[in-house]
Amino acid sequence: MQKIKFFEGGGVPLEMHKVKIVQKLDLIPVEERVKAVNEAGNNTFLLQNRDIFLDMLTDSGVNAMSDNQLAAMMVADDSYAGSETFYRFEKKVQEVFGMKYFLPAHQGRACEHIIAKTFVNPGDVIPMNYHFTTTKAHISLMGGSVLEIHEPEALEVESTSPFKGNMSIKLLEEAIAKNSVPFVRIETGTNLIGGQPHSLQNLKDVYKVCKKNNIPLVFDASLLADNLYFIKTREEKYKNTNIRDITREIADNTDLIYFSARKLGHARGGGMVTNNQEVFNKLRDFIPLYEGFMTYGGMSVREMEAIAVGLEETMDFGMISQGPNFIEYMVNKLKAKGVPVVTPAGGLGCHLDAKKFVPHVPQTEYPAGALASALFIAGGIRGMERGTISEQRDEKGNETFANMELLRLALPRRVFTLSQVEYAIDRICWLYQNRDLVGGLSFTDEPPILRFFLGRLAPVSDWQKNLAKKFRADFGDSL
Repeated sequence: MQKIKFFEGGGVPLEMHKVKIVQKLDLIPVEERVKAVNEAGNNTFLLQNRDIFLDMLTDSGVNAMSDNQLAAMMVADDSYAGSETFYRFEKKVQEVFGMKYFLPAHQGRACEHIIAKTFVNPGDVIPMNYHFTTTKAHISLMGGSVLEIHEPEALEVESTSPFKGNMSIKLLEEAIAKNSVPFVRIETGTNLIGGQPHSLQNLKDVYKVCKKNNIPLVFDASLLADNLYFIKTREEKYKNTNIRDITREIADNTDLIYFSARKLGHARGGGMVTNNQEVFNKLRDFIPLYEGFMTYGGMSVREMEAIAVGLEETMDFGMISQGPNFIEYMVNKLKAKGVPVVTPAGGLGCHLDAKKFVPHVPQTEYPAGALASALFIAGGIRGMERGTISEQRDEKGNETFANMELLRLALPRRVFTLSQVEYAIDRICWLYQNRDLVGGLSFTDEPPILRFFLGRLAPVSDWQKNLAKKFRADFGDSL
């Protein structure tokens, strides 16, 4: 988004696009919202879309497509093998990242599955700047473990540090010296600590350590678009560098890149790319087994056409700045009203600090999950719990408490209007004023792996009915 000055001062993020297709939304009454969230087991993943007003669960596969993406989908070559669509997609990936060997997969976690099966053995330790839920699960299933080696500021909810996603070089060197390390992983735009970026200099420093120890550096580029924006705007050395050149410099300092195109590319798919033919050959054998043939990898050819266009559009600074600008606007407005949020504003979404929002709810009663349930009741807004529910129990069945208890409110690219963001801010502020009414949750059905997707919980008291009653008293007949 270009810098545009308002004549009368102030101003808001100005969308550099126009809306051409719309989808109708409904806002059901607060009493029905209480019923809906309980039928969903107080798990926002299990809510039915017809009951949701603003869906801020994720930016995965729900970003708005451009007119050029939709047009490209109409020329797809629908062949099982040898599709021209695949070769167009492959060529664009090679061009953007400057890497030779590309493997398609249906989404990011499919890449993680194949990478873990290829490289992880029992007892292995994988250092990373921060884990992601599915990454950790795939590594754990292969008998490995994750070692988070971030800098201290990564876990400071309120901070001025521009790159809280940086990896500690000192701790990385110590980890390599003490453990069997098959690869090191960097996640761009760290998901679970508020979408916080890493610097390009930090990536280069990590790569230097990996090269010295002959260990591959694996780069999760799913949230690359946001991190590119932050490198250009926060890292002094790159303020005059274009996005395409920053992307190539990132790729030059990694050995294997994988991505979910549900985020990077704004369609539905994914893939892995490398310059190492030996690595390519090892990964390749799993594609036909788990994903499909080599020229579609579990994806629709229409989606591949859209991803190819989306990757090119990601090289446009005006396009990739829309999300971070909207998120920063929301974070700053909430912070000004005293609502606890993760700062500085990161990518992916606005993150509420549940520990400070509802400090009376203990971690044993899942404050971030409770806050997600409460916000749906307050405004029909679906967010995602990123706290202890998103962790998994240890081998003895003990709860693993998250470092942070966050409610993530994702802002999919080019989906919401500023008035909808203002509505969300209003309902969050009302909820914060009535936060003492929010109580905890307890599991009634707890799957052993990735429980945040399918687990069901119940309120520990009748706090939800009391919250709805207060809403009705304050808002009258309003929804």
